[in-house]
Amino acid sequence: IAALAPIMAEVKDAAAKGMPVLGICNGFQMLVEAHLLPGGLIRNAHQQFIRRDQRLRVENASTDWTSDFEQGQEIVIPLKNADGGYIASESELDRLEGEGLVAFRYVGVNPNGSQRNIAGICNEAGNVVGLMPHP
Repeated sequence: IAALAPIMAEVKDAAAKGMPVLGICNGFQMLVEAHLLPGGLIRNAHQQFIRRDQRLRVENASTDWTSDFEQGQEIVIPLKNADGGYIASESELDRLEGEGLVAFRYVGVNPNGSQRNIAGICNEAGNVVGLMPHP
């Protein structure tokens, strides 16, 4: 992890300057651990690796990474993870919801126990997005 610190410092600087940054699966985990996005990712609720297609709803279509979608559009993408449960404090979850920072939400089945069915979030500027499933 210490070896990644200089790289993540560069990513944080670039993101602060507006560069689009996308973290998928472990990349999402890195973004929350680097505090580019709030919350955390934990072991799946049922303690097993998941590999399946997953339906998502686009909740925020105004980020650098979601602007080709329409808000409310449902998409299907592959999901492969063992540590994909998104968590945050209730106040942080309320803030994410209230400010429109939930980018994607699981539809139908919540495969990993993510709070509020969150599959992906973005920062306030919309240039940093974290997504658990693998498009």
